[in-house]
Amino acid sequence: MSSSTLTQSISFVGGGRMAEALISGVLSSRGYKADQIHVADPDTTRLDHLKRQYGIQIGLTNHEAVVSGDVVVLAVKPQVAAEVLKEIGDVATKRLVISVVAGVRLGRIIEACGMQARVIRAMPNTPAMVGEGMTALAIGPGVEESEVRCARQIFESVGRVVRVDERFMDAVTGLSGSGPAYVFLMIEAMADGGVKMGLPRETASLLAAQTVLGAARMVLETGQHPASLKDQVASPGGTTIAGLHRLEQGGLRGLLIDAVEAAVKRSQELGG
Repeated sequence: MSSSTLTQSISFVGGGRMAEALISGVLSSRGYKADQIHVADPDTTRLDHLKRQYGIQIGLTNHEAVVSGDVVVLAVKPQVAAEVLKEIGDVATKRLVISVVAGVRLGRIIEACGMQARVIRAMPNTPAMVGEGMTALAIGPGVEESEVRCARQIFESVGRVVRVDERFMDAVTGLSGSGPAYVFLMIEAMADGGVKMGLPRETASLLAAQTVLGAARMVLETGQHPASLKDQVASPGGTTIAGLHRLEQGGLRGLLIDAVEAAVKRSQELGG
């Protein structure tokens, strides 16, 4: 299948928040037009919202959606994935299937869709909803480079993309998949610290969130190691090194490492 055919249409099986983020992204990037996107979801209220917001094609039948698209994005909850795959497997086998279903491995999807199925497993995270997502792609057997480019085009419309071996997907889940929650907790705690020291809540929240955003952008855009950037802020005998000392005493570094490890282990358990 050529790359021009690949970008002809996308069918989303599942119309939740991640599907909406991807729909918004590909439309905003002008890679696709609204009439090239079809979404199936049992929630008619959700479908009506997507239709009003984006002008896309909607329907209730997963089978119908898959037949309508050259690329199928599987975006359902993990607990219904097996049932949905059984429903669409016979028609999905001739299409590129991109799964964003957490914990469902390539082998299970290929088994359901047939050994000739071309499958890519994706792990995006929630900042995709504001165009700042991080997505890891694991490529199944038989997938052509033109198809990989198609997947990258879709996910790059909502952020950055990295390609990994599937054996690393649980680690990706524990780090970037669950990571936004860790950062939200840190932002909340930093804002609470500001409030404790007298700042108004709204001001403290803005200061904390923008500080985290700016620091992350410095890591990405300068290419410097986070430790080097940290040292540039922490002047001898200053306020920052005093704060860092307290964080080290509290074990923040170790706790964050432990959090990633715990999430990875849980992902492995859920994936069987």
